[in-house]
Amino acid sequence: MRLSRAVLALLSLSLAFGTALLPEASATALPETSTSALPKAPASTDADVAAASTIAPPSRTVTTPDGRTRLADRQGRVLTLHGLNLGKTDTVTQDRVARLASEGFTLMRLNIQWEKVEPKRGRYDTDYLRYLDRVLDWADRYGVLVLVDWHQDVFGPAFGHNGIPAWATRTDGLPFEPNPDDWFSDYFQPAAQAAFTHLYDDPDLRAAQAAAYARVASTLRGHRSLLGYDLFNEPFGPVPGDPTDPANQLAASVALEQGRLPAMYRRLIDAVRAADRNAWLFVEPTVLVGQGVPTSLPGFRDPRPGADRIGYAPHYYDTAVESGQDWDPTGGFIEQYEAAIGAYPTAHRMPVLVGEWGPPRATTPGNAELIYRQLRSMPGFASGWAMWYDCDAPEGGGYCVRDADGRPAPGKEPVFGPYARAVAGTPERESYTPTTGEYRLTLNANRTTRRAWTEITLPATVYPHGARVTVDGIPDAVVRVRNGIARLRLPSTPSGTTVTVTVTARRHPAHADDAGRTSPEKHEQGSTH
Repeated sequence: MRLSRAVLALLSLSLAFGTALLPEASATALPETSTSALPKAPASTDADVAAASTIAPPSRTVTTPDGRTRLADRQGRVLTLHGLNLGKTDTVTQDRVARLASEGFTLMRLNIQWEKVEPKRGRYDTDYLRYLDRVLDWADRYGVLVLVDWHQDVFGPAFGHNGIPAWATRTDGLPFEPNPDDWFSDYFQPAAQAAFTHLYDDPDLRAAQAAAYARVASTLRGHRSLLGYDLFNEPFGPVPGDPTDPANQLAASVALEQGRLPAMYRRLIDAVRAADRNAWLFVEPTVLVGQGVPTSLPGFRDPRPGADRIGYAPHYYDTAVESGQDWDPTGGFIEQYEAAIGAYPTAHRMPVLVGEWGPPRATTPGNAELIYRQLRSMPGFASGWAMWYDCDAPEGGGYCVRDADGRPAPGKEPVFGPYARAVAGTPERESYTPTTGEYRLTLNANRTTRRAWTEITLPATVYPHGARVTVDGIPDAVVRVRNGIARLRLPSTPSGTTVTVTVTARRHPAHADDAGRTSPEKHEQGSTH
């Protein structure tokens, strides 16, 4: 999941190595900062939540003028997904899925583990599989897309963590001495190193892993909420020689991405495709990409008929922050990450979803600024993100996105902000000012603009009394707002026209005769609820 002090020296080396290789990615608008807490969302009915959150899964990609590959729907609208991680060690309930949708999120990264799917060799846990099926039933109901994440941290339960079953853990009798103060260093223990080597190399473990993936894919295929699979969380591998030597670690990461790891991905792609031709499949680099080291992964062939559905799912963590420091805006982390992230998905025409990101606590000035900077950064290269983690904690402690009362955790309020989830045109720029609730979207019109609806998520935490929407310079713009979604269509906008949409918060509830109407007469430019 995250790095720690054990790799700080390595990352100092890798930053210098990685940032010289790729050009800097383009930037987008920076939201203004705020220290004010957002209100708790008002209660919603199931029907309200479903109507507000439903979004069709991506069925294609589009290439924007900057060369990026973006997720898109059947109409050609550019999709952006915002979501949270959940399910790692806790149970997902219907209420949690409903809350996710009511807060305006469109994505759930559902953490699952092989150890739970197949706790004994050759014996699948049917209760766990039924549980996963129920979770996707709820996601179907509330309109949240699900990225199923095959999760592991320090291999699995044999080492006190989670992921690969104990029966599939082969240590060659080597020692394992956990470090309670630096969990990531457990990866470098001889027993863990041996276990990864056997997982990648032993034919029977390869076959067993592929069979487990196929079994889950057979169970979940057909759900309209199923976006796809993140094939292996934060891949790691053996480090020849001294595993604490930064040079050895860097060389091992490159070797893994050029050899054992892509071989695993090819096996798992084939395994899922044998059961499901439609799900998107996402590959992850090693964790070093989060610190400015460009991935060495090759491209991948998708055996499905038609266009490929393979994406890239890096994580976005700053090592110093993960080790307990406040974020240093002058350290170059954002710039180095953006420089490292762009070339690989561009070269292979892959959409990007950031599978994990965010500091453990955002109450310090630097970490609060990091939230804003990452939210500014990700639209420049990704089709969306899932923040770590969906939970409530007193005073927003740990990685939880909410406080104990369910409100956005201090410093993490912008995560719950408005965003354009579907754009009929090319999205150019977004900005959001939490202190006022003002949101702006600039798009460039194309042939999709005149025939499809652009959709903007307007969370109730930001707009408890509703919102006003205006479209500059488009006299026949049609705007409709209902259940937390603004929908707008621009019937006569010529291709190439720059369009600016502005959303402002209502300070008082709308009149009763305004609420819930959808007729064009009540929703011309500037009229909304």
